[in-house]
Amino acid sequence: MSAARARRTAELLGPGSGAELPLLCGADALELRPRARADGRVSTRDGEVADAEVEGHPHRGLLTAALRARAWRSPEGTAVMGVVNVTPDSFSDGGLWLDPQRAVEHGLQLEAEGASVLDIGGESTRPGAEPVPAAEEIRRVVPVLEALRARSDALLSIDTMKAEVAEAALEAGADWVNDVSGGLHDPRILEVTAAAGAGFVAMHRQGDSRTMQEDPRYADCVSEVAEHLRTRAAAALEAGIAHDRVLLDPGIGFGKLLEHNLALLARGGELASLGAPLLIGPSRKAFIGQVKGAERADAWRTGARADRPADRVGGTAAALAACVRAGVAVVRVHDVAAMVEAVRVSEALLGAEEPPIRARGSAH
Repeated sequence: MSAARARRTAELLGPGSGAELPLLCGADALELRPRARADGRVSTRDGEVADAEVEGHPHRGLLTAALRARAWRSPEGTAVMGVVNVTPDSFSDGGLWLDPQRAVEHGLQLEAEGASVLDIGGESTRPGAEPVPAAEEIRRVVPVLEALRARSDALLSIDTMKAEVAEAALEAGADWVNDVSGGLHDPRILEVTAAAGAGFVAMHRQGDSRTMQEDPRYADCVSEVAEHLRTRAAAALEAGIAHDRVLLDPGIGFGKLLEHNLALLARGGELASLGAPLLIGPSRKAFIGQVKGAERADAWRTGARADRPADRVGGTAAALAACVRAGVAVVRVHDVAAMVEAVRVSEALLGAEEPPIRARGSAH
C-alpha cells in the first residue's frame, strides 16, 4: 500500500486503522466493474451520462469514479444497501417479493428511497433455515438481477454461498458477491469472484443456519470475529480478489447472543483496524426485540415472539447510529427511506460534535 493510500485509509476508517492487511476503503479505493444499462448508457448521480459499453471504454476510469462515489462513505457518507429477498422463508419479509416482477419493483423502490446497493438473495440464511438447491436459487435470482441491471443504476449484490449461483448472478449483472460463510461453504466462490473482477463481502458466522443460534460461545467476541475476518480476507486475496474489492461483515445475529451483537456494534471501531471497509446488517434483527424485552433468545426455534421484525425500525436506526460512529462503509437494511434518514442525521451529528457540555454549576 502506498503512503498516500495508507493515509487515505486512516482518514476514512479513523484513528488506529492500522491496515495490517493491504486493504483499502473509500471512494479512492473501490474499482468494481461498472456495468452499462441495457441502452448502453451509464448514469451518474450528478446527471452526467456516458455512452457506449463501460468495459473497454476510453473513459472507464471516470465512469468508475462516478459509480463508486455513489456507493461509499466518502464523499457522500455511509452507503445504504437495500435488501431484496426473493425467498418464501426469510425471517422478516419471506414471500413478499418471491414473484420476480414484484422483486424488481421493490428493488427500484429501494433505489428511489436512497439505496446505493441492492442485495438480492434467493436462499434464507435465518436461524433454522433449510438449504436451497443451487438450481432453485438461480431460478429465483437471475431474472431479478437481469431486470434490475437493465433498469437500475445501483450496484447489485448477490447474497449467496454457492459458487454456481455466484457465477450465474455475475453473468446476469451482479457487481458484488455477499457470502455469509465468507467463502468457507464453497471455496470456489472466491475464484469465481476473482475471475469476474467483482467485489466480495466476507461475513463471520459461528456454525450454519440450522445450528448457529443453539449455543454460540466466545471468550472475546469482537477479537475472535476480527481474527476470523482477517483470515477470510487473506483467503480472498490469495484467491486473486483485488485488495480494494474486499469488504468485511461481522455477522450481526449469525451465531451471536444479545451481548455479542451489542459488543460488535459498540466496538465497531476495533474491526476497522483490519483496514478493510465494513458492511454491517443489524436491520430488524432479533437482538433488537431482546433489548425491548419482547423476544426470547430461543424464539427462532420456539416461535415465542411478542414483536414482529417489522416493528424493529427504531432499534435498527439506533444501531445504525453506532455504525456511522464506527466508520462503517455500508449498512444493509430493509427500511431504506427511514434508514437513509437515520444515517444522514447520525453523520450530521457526528460532524457537528463539540466538547462535552460542562456540568451544571461549573465555571464558564
